[in-house]
Amino acid sequence: MGAKSRGCIRLLIFLAVASLIAAVTVYVVKKKQEHRDVLPVPGPPGALDHKYADALGVALQFFQVQKSGKLVDDKIPWRGDSALDDGKEAGLDLSKGMYDAGDHMKFGFPMAYTATVLSWAILEYGDQMSAAKQLDPALDALKWITDYLINAHPSDNVLYVQVGDPDVDHKCWERPETMTEKRPLTQVNKTAPGTDVAAETAAAMAAASLVFKTIDSKYSDLLLQHAEKLFDFADNYRGIYSHSIPKVQTYYNSTGYGDELLWAASWLYHATGDQTYLNYVTEKNGHSFADWGRPTWFSWDDKRAGTQVLLSRVHFFGSTEFTSGEMKGLQSYRDTAEAVMCGLLPDSPTATSSRTDGGLVWIDEWDALQHPVAASFLAVLYSDYMLTSRTPEIQCSGTAFTPSDLRSFAASQADYILGDNPMELSYLVGYGDSYPEQVHHRGASIPADADTGCKGFEWLSSTDPNPNVATGALVGGPFKNDSYIDLRNNSMQGEPSTYNSAILVGLLSGLVTTSAVATSLS
Repeated sequence: MGAKSRGCIRLLIFLAVASLIAAVTVYVVKKKQEHRDVLPVPGPPGALDHKYADALGVALQFFQVQKSGKLVDDKIPWRGDSALDDGKEAGLDLSKGMYDAGDHMKFGFPMAYTATVLSWAILEYGDQMSAAKQLDPALDALKWITDYLINAHPSDNVLYVQVGDPDVDHKCWERPETMTEKRPLTQVNKTAPGTDVAAETAAAMAAASLVFKTIDSKYSDLLLQHAEKLFDFADNYRGIYSHSIPKVQTYYNSTGYGDELLWAASWLYHATGDQTYLNYVTEKNGHSFADWGRPTWFSWDDKRAGTQVLLSRVHFFGSTEFTSGEMKGLQSYRDTAEAVMCGLLPDSPTATSSRTDGGLVWIDEWDALQHPVAASFLAVLYSDYMLTSRTPEIQCSGTAFTPSDLRSFAASQADYILGDNPMELSYLVGYGDSYPEQVHHRGASIPADADTGCKGFEWLSSTDPNPNVATGALVGGPFKNDSYIDLRNNSMQGEPSTYNSAILVGLLSGLVTTSAVATSLS
């Protein structure tokens, strides 16, 4: 073969290889672009995921279990009227509201947080709840709490934050219907301030005012009036409520009030559109209270991560008529919210390593499910904010993640709770074939016809299953090794709470079906 022929062959080989390289490059770039492209924005609620829809229906029943007062259309056969005289010593009707956990205390701080989170869930996912036929039970539960909160705020600078004496209450094991011990009232005021609890209650009122805006405008206006006055009280008379009320430190000790002030102001901005509140959380107090750049865990005590996600919503969908300082503050909130998300995603370079072998985010042995459920609710929200705003990805130390990645994380935590775990146990009582039978809950543990008085401790120590099922209770959860000990006196793992139920309702509502979120909460 001549030199000319060999040269032609080499040229053809070169061109073929070059074409192949070009084709591969185009394919890789296209696939990378496809990965970055966000999924189409969904329209109205799509097909229901019946697993999450069924779980949502179960979870909402726990609010019926926890109701205090004169019950209306009682759906829990072993519950009846209780605590009808709560508040009478101050000339108030504090009979409504909800019992905190397995006891019969009404603690205002976590109860208000319950109302705020439940409002947020309804505002974002009310359409999804409606599609699953669960919106009415959610609204009923919320109003039962807000009716109580309104009555607990009889004047501008007074807020009743507790009904019952926890030391007395915890020395009794009895049904709420047969309580006879005194139930004293505890308040915060100008001389015994409680900025954290007053601000959280303001947040609850403001968020709920949005929920009821189109349902009952007069009730919505009343809630907003209370919210604004409570915020002024919280801001003008600053102090940690558990310093003013040392006895509560054993039960719901507050670690600070800056987060609640930002949380409340954020909700008031959404409820009123008043730019003063936005300025409050950005230019005026962002540097002091927001702890920008440091991810934290969302809980009844710490609202920073929740505020960061809520204000990210403003950054995603808000007006362009913000000052440069407000925009800078909103960007800082969103950056920190993304750092929170990056800590949750298991494949992220900055992912938290604190997880069980079964895949559950695990932070604390007491009430272990609190943090993964709350974090997952925020992840679903952030995912939907991205999806609706056509934001294709977030960056976690150079690695990109999509809205679908966030949703998958949230679903993995929900699935673990519903039985996809090494114990093959549903931690949501009443859901699935296997769930805890000895929940640490007074009313559930005592037969409805038993006359125990205060001293019904035989039912606490009994090794039999509870005679009444506390349907919808989310128990505390597993140990770090994915194990769970189903004993009634194991309150560390077996005690449910209303605030955890609220956050679970939010998570399940976000997963029950796909739908775009509204770009405005007002």
